[in-house]
Amino acid sequence: MSRERKLPKMKSLFLFFFFISSSMVFAQAKLEMMVQERDQLHAQWKSSENKKSGIFGSRTKKDMIESHEWLERIIVKDNLIMDELRLSGAIENTTISQEKEDYKSITLKLEQDVQALKRAVAERDKQIDEKASERRTFEWVSLILFWVCLGLGYWGYKQKTKLKNSLPGV
Repeated sequence: MSRERKLPKMKSLFLFFFFISSSMVFAQAKLEMMVQERDQLHAQWKSSENKKSGIFGSRTKKDMIESHEWLERIIVKDNLIMDELRLSGAIENTTISQEKEDYKSITLKLEQDVQALKRAVAERDKQIDEKASERRTFEWVSLILFWVCLGLGYWGYKQKTKLKNSLPGV
């Protein structure tokens, strides 16, 4: 794969992970803020529990209703916190599954590249073996031709010396 094709994929992966990490940081900050608000509600409920506006320092129905309203607000805030935790868990699960799919596709692509390289190496080895076989054939033919030429030269030399020796006046 060319470098130009890899860069957009890498940029998109980087942007995806940046978006997920920034949303997780934002979610964490939001969750911490909600917990602080819940702590404030709890403190206000505690102060309403200690409030006694009745005669002789007793709690009135109005005091109890106010305390009950603070408890309802705490429950609403708890439910919001639980929803945020569920959303955060869903984001993490999505991130993990996306990473898994990304790694799976990268692994598959690398396996395909390895198979293609293995085929190319096998093809190259076959070509090298064919070239070596052709070279050996050429070497044997050259050697045989050399020996034939040497033999013919020797035979011609012998014929010439034989002919020279058989002629009386030359």
